[in-house]
Amino acid sequence: QLPYYWVGIKLYDLVAGSNCLKSSYVLSKSRALEHFPMLQKDKLVGAIVYYDGQHNDARMNLAIALTAARYGAATANYMEVVSLLKKTDPHTGKERVSGARCKDVLTGQEFDVRAKCVINATGPFTDTVRKMDDKNATAICQPSAGVHIVMPGYYSPESMGLLDPATSDGRVIFFLPWQKMTIAGTTDTPTDVTHHPIPSEEDINFILNEVRNYLSCDVEVRRGDVLAAWSGIRPLVTDPKSADTQSISRNHVVDISESGLITIAGGKWTTYRSMAEDTINAAIKAHNFKAGPSRTVGLFLQGGKDWSPTLYIRLVQDYGLESEVAQHLAATYGDKAFEVAKMASVTGKRWPIVGVRLVSEFPYIEAEVKYGIKEYACTAVDMISRRTRLAFLNVQAAEEALPRIVELMGRELNWDDFKKEEELETARKFLYYEMGYKSRSEQLTDRSEISLLPSDIDRYKKRFHKFDADQKGFITIVDVQRVLESINVQMDENTLHEILNEVDLNKNGQVELNEFLQLMSAIQKGRVSGSRLAILMKTAEENLDRRVPIPVDRSCGG
Repeated sequence: QLPYYWVGIKLYDLVAGSNCLKSSYVLSKSRALEHFPMLQKDKLVGAIVYYDGQHNDARMNLAIALTAARYGAATANYMEVVSLLKKTDPHTGKERVSGARCKDVLTGQEFDVRAKCVINATGPFTDTVRKMDDKNATAICQPSAGVHIVMPGYYSPESMGLLDPATSDGRVIFFLPWQKMTIAGTTDTPTDVTHHPIPSEEDINFILNEVRNYLSCDVEVRRGDVLAAWSGIRPLVTDPKSADTQSISRNHVVDISESGLITIAGGKWTTYRSMAEDTINAAIKAHNFKAGPSRTVGLFLQGGKDWSPTLYIRLVQDYGLESEVAQHLAATYGDKAFEVAKMASVTGKRWPIVGVRLVSEFPYIEAEVKYGIKEYACTAVDMISRRTRLAFLNVQAAEEALPRIVELMGRELNWDDFKKEEELETARKFLYYEMGYKSRSEQLTDRSEISLLPSDIDRYKKRFHKFDADQKGFITIVDVQRVLESINVQMDENTLHEILNEVDLNKNGQVELNEFLQLMSAIQKGRVSGSRLAILMKTAEENLDRRVPIPVDRSCGG
């Protein structure tokens, strides 16, 4: 298959022409393993490397809206179309679309927006708007759910990913470095259109099983390493003018209804400017507008004009930001990163001077919350998913950051205590159902089986009883503190409470032996990883064992 794929990839380069990022090339087996050491060696023949673009999709979407606003567009989020307005054309006597009845979903207020031309660019909701125009309109959108998962960065090299266009059931599988983590996907299943798609455990396990096929047996692919999971809806379309109405169009489709509603559907990120140009050209033609030539080619998006690869160095030097934070701000906001840096709080440390992080392991800082509000952020969900990407990178980290995010937003937007609590609850539900927290938490419940070997059970019981010195059958914060003090380790009570609460399945304020064995069984099966209690108890046990007195009788008591 290597020559077959090589020819295909070379054609890909050829079609790209002058826009080809870099030429593709073949790697021998040994070179492939050098670049991608976690690959399975047995059936590997070689690899073909090709180059593609990658972006932060939520940021890209926002940058387009902000750029449009700077060029005079009136933009509004959390706005819903309730119905289309129509009026009769005096020349033809036919009804023409003349605007939309809109609803602000945050306040419930409704109002009319009049327009000479209405464009329907609503992705998976394309047919909903088309049927507002004509209730007999044929459905052209075939929504498809695609599940993606995020895993730790060590599952792929920093600058190289893997894609196989033909998996066990014909789907495409990939795992790629993204935002310093690894993103893996994807599935492709028909779905209903919903505002709240939920990733299924079946789809998550399908992706994990496929990833296992490519990685060395030295790398254990664990369910517990899935840090976030989500389901997106692809708005695949059929061309209403095509003879074969069942065939999916891989390109975008521009459709003009009898009443003058312009619909743009399908397409992909790569061709978004071409899609926009075709849509505006169709609107100009259908409504006899006067317009100059398109300006989209070469037009910089918000933050792009004065960006340079070394911009982050100025952020470090001028403001005293950490290098990782500065690189993140420069890559995310472009030349607008300086505005974020100006808002950054002083840390009170020798270094970094400014830039208090929302969570320690990610480069997002508190100033981004304040800046996000200037960029139309209205809710806590906006902040954890569409301004920062915390919800997509690690649901637990996102939940940890939520109280501080809500506090900062509340201060800027004058939220009362009731509104803050409402925002917290809504954001937690979003993480739980839509970002994979529910399926993650279900890996360890009070109904989890204990499937350990008798020797393992004995080993874990001994470890447990080092903490449960009184043989009560359970351990509390006091027991853990006692052991930690004996090995000169200090940990505050709130942190200990959080650590025990993760494993306290029946929520009675203590961890019972059975719960501890359920945890260790789930860890052995790979369903749970990174358990703070398991690592803490193992480390403490090793320290205690090292403190056993060394017998000296054979050296005459010396």
